[in-house]
Amino acid sequence: MYQTVRPLLFGMDAEDAHHLTLRGLELASGLPLLPRLARTLTVPGGAALRRTLWGQTFDSPVGLAAGLDKNGQAVPAFSAFGFGFVEVGTVTPLAQSGNERPRLFRLPPDEALINRMGFNNAGAQALHDRLAALGERPAPVWVNIGKNKATPNEDAAEDYRKCVRALQDVADAFVVNVSSPNTPGLRALQAADDLAQLVRAVLEEVDAGRVRRLRRPPVLVKLAPDLHPADFEASVGAVLDAGAGGLIISNTTLSRDGLTHANREQAGGLSGRPLTARSTELVRSAYRLTRGRVPIVGVGGIFSAEDAYAKLRAGADLVEVYSALIYRGPGLVRDINAGLVRLLERDGVRNVAEVVGQG
Repeated sequence: MYQTVRPLLFGMDAEDAHHLTLRGLELASGLPLLPRLARTLTVPGGAALRRTLWGQTFDSPVGLAAGLDKNGQAVPAFSAFGFGFVEVGTVTPLAQSGNERPRLFRLPPDEALINRMGFNNAGAQALHDRLAALGERPAPVWVNIGKNKATPNEDAAEDYRKCVRALQDVADAFVVNVSSPNTPGLRALQAADDLAQLVRAVLEEVDAGRVRRLRRPPVLVKLAPDLHPADFEASVGAVLDAGAGGLIISNTTLSRDGLTHANREQAGGLSGRPLTARSTELVRSAYRLTRGRVPIVGVGGIFSAEDAYAKLRAGADLVEVYSALIYRGPGLVRDINAGLVRLLERDGVRNVAEVVGQG
């Protein structure tokens, strides 16, 4: 069905198509029992794909990456697709409109996207209200947090703290986003010393809220794929030393290597197929550096079960997709889940946890 609809969507401005699709999924999310019933079909394999991390159960290791559902509009619908978890955001303390349009571009021959959205979102309180109204959650909901564009870097920690304060009672995990290329100066926060201070500030806020909220969601940090190897190693070390609960590898890239479509000239972060090999190698590097001490989430260019399996074998405990959904449609998630089950059976493995880091 999606292949029939896709030409219509691709005939529209990319952001208009995004909003139209998200609105439809928001309406579908209001249908009673939809997520639970659909997940019996979209998450095959039972125990083979199930993981427990940070005390949370993931029916599948495949999650939705941040950026697609910034305001938590369609969490039930995405759960129905078969995602093991859903990451919403990036959210900032105050609502902001983001960068000027156009700011989202397709590169169909490259199966890629370029975006320079600029953390457009309705703000932390609006996201809180949506997530609080969800009721039962078939899958954990993570919240990706950032700073407002107008906030200088020296005050950034307070913006991240504000997001934690506003959302701790509805977030199953927090993801510290310091790696988007679309907020001026943000990536400077990946420098080891600054990153360690920021992560400690977020963890302090989580610990302070634990008494009030009776919950302590894990804190993960998302890094860029464009760091120099020495800087990447230093940033990973800083995340570990600060006590974060995990890493997400990686965000969008500024590289344009190998692209063929005319939109390669657009400014912004590149995602999709061109990141497949690069992000997998970075997962492998992060796994070597951490020696498995914290879970790693691999993201970038996952279009198939084989792509996901490669990241798991490289050291990822979980993986995330986004761009492939635009090109392949919602059936992609079930296809990846079913394909992972087949790959595990082929290799004589009973549970997906057994392949992590084996590559």
